[in-house]
Amino acid sequence: MCGILGIVGTSDVAAALYDGLTVLQHRGQDAAGIATANGTQVRLHKGNGLVRDAFDAKAMALLQGRVGIGHCRYPTAGSEGSDEAQPFYVNSPFGIALAHNGNLINTDTLRREVFEQDRRNVNTESDSEVLLNVFAHELDKQRVLTPDAAFRAVEGVTRRAKGGYAVVAVVLGLGLVAFRDPHGIRPLVLGRRDSDAGSEYAVASESVALDILGFDRVRDIAPGEAVVITPRGELYSRQCADGDLRPCIFEFVYFARPDSMMDEISVHKARMRMGVTLGEKIQRLRPKHDIDVVIPIPDTSRDAALEIANTLGVKYREGFIKNRYVGRTFIMPGQGERVKSVRRKLNPIPLEFKNRVVLLVDDSIVRGTTSQQIVQMARDAGAKKVYLASAAPPVRFPNVYGIDMPSPEELVAHGRTEEEVQTLLGCDWLIYQDLADLESAVAGPKFPGRKFDSSCFNGEYVTGIEPGYFERIQQLRSDEAKKKRRLAS
Repeated sequence: MCGILGIVGTSDVAAALYDGLTVLQHRGQDAAGIATANGTQVRLHKGNGLVRDAFDAKAMALLQGRVGIGHCRYPTAGSEGSDEAQPFYVNSPFGIALAHNGNLINTDTLRREVFEQDRRNVNTESDSEVLLNVFAHELDKQRVLTPDAAFRAVEGVTRRAKGGYAVVAVVLGLGLVAFRDPHGIRPLVLGRRDSDAGSEYAVASESVALDILGFDRVRDIAPGEAVVITPRGELYSRQCADGDLRPCIFEFVYFARPDSMMDEISVHKARMRMGVTLGEKIQRLRPKHDIDVVIPIPDTSRDAALEIANTLGVKYREGFIKNRYVGRTFIMPGQGERVKSVRRKLNPIPLEFKNRVVLLVDDSIVRGTTSQQIVQMARDAGAKKVYLASAAPPVRFPNVYGIDMPSPEELVAHGRTEEEVQTLLGCDWLIYQDLADLESAVAGPKFPGRKFDSSCFNGEYVTGIEPGYFERIQQLRSDEAKKKRRLAS
């Protein structure tokens, strides 16, 4: 999972790209990069760490140009290190810089094709560099540089690349190109702002980046759609593949900011509805429950926790103080680092726990390491009983479309019943959201029956999976594999 942003402005866009990336920082904390087009040159700077760490005044001064893209990176599929930072650049044809959010599931096949058939070299393990070279080859085949040529190139990409992807690219002599996979698994939204100098456009992973920059949200890029925006502010769009919208439901559960709109759905409202449906399930299962207080595990679960409390008619309280200077533990690179980070990240308020039956609410439970420690924190703070509610169903399968969920064996719910997970986490009662309720809550009254990519919950992958794929990603994504790579480097 990463954050991407592209802007076509009436003046230099580097500062706006920087500001927009800071708002998308929650989507990736590993590295950041910006590429701008200035006449006949692509200027590129990227580095490890947060956006503020990757850029200084000198780097920003070099990023001249009225067309540009930005990226903040969250490593998936085992790709780590500064070589994997985006955007990537190739000088043929024309000069192209590209940034990508998502994950391809046929990277190995494409890598061979790029080398053996397209006669191009890929220097990193990143599927984004593979995607860049596929796009570059398809554009080179057109022999001209027009919006129509770019659309035909995207058509070629959608025929060859399988997986979830949202892409922004700068093409010298053309402008900004952005496109989304045929299932719309990864999000991409279009914005516009008008001034006396003319129209400016932006595309971003989340609408919150448009908000902070003063762009009006126009619409989401459709599944299989591409847009081309020229330096003069001319917008072209085309459906480049048949679209079947299946957005990743985990965006709404965990990744996206609550103040974002994604595929015309308010993330904030979706999480509130998750709380209502989960509260109703608790009432059905335990109409005479003994819950004294509902406490969220900050931050993502707050909306759901408040609605659970309202539904149950019990107190809602903030029971944990969060250290804002520790990153999201789900994104931490290794299990040992995650374990240390939980204690650094959260501290309980004993007055909210002492002698109470506490219902802790989390957005989801993936590895279980964090949940286990937080349950123990609540007990140590004096809770009489500790119940744990997950706003999402059990995570039993890897996410292959851009979220670094580990090999199945590292998922706490994989191969275990809910009762076994409850025992392992050490809580007195564990309750999960039902998948049907989650999908209904996210779809809301505006989109009843909308389908989602819920593969990490039900194991149903909309693109299909090639034989041997899970074995390969297990070798890349497991904590043990990542440890070996870090030691080797």
